[in-house]
Amino acid sequence: MDRAGIGALCLSLPGAVLDYPFGPDAAVFKVGGKMFCMMGQRRGVSFKVSDMAYQILTENGLARPAPYLARAKWVNLPDPSAWSEADLAEHLTAAHALVANRLTRVQKAALGL
Repeated sequence: MDRAGIGALCLSLPGAVLDYPFGPDAAVFKVGGKMFCMMGQRRGVSFKVSDMAYQILTENGLARPAPYLARAKWVNLPDPSAWSEADLAEHLTAAHALVANRLTRVQKAALGL
């Protein structure tokens, strides 16, 4: 999946918005003001994963710990096109759900979640 496909998928998720808080080279996708995916020009794509997925993906070499965000269980894919579109879509959807589920009831209601 290319950058445009990743962006389109992320923005198709409920309440997702695109932001550039770190400059024009880093597209950040948020839900309820919280990041769930980040895409850079040179660093590939990074996203939030569950504790178990983090362990499996990093130990098996399928992804690496995301710079600056690994302690929060984020992984980085330097070349997202190496993953199948279905697998990447599944993980990005799960990243959105992980972050959205931690929002307050009021925030979820405002976003229609």
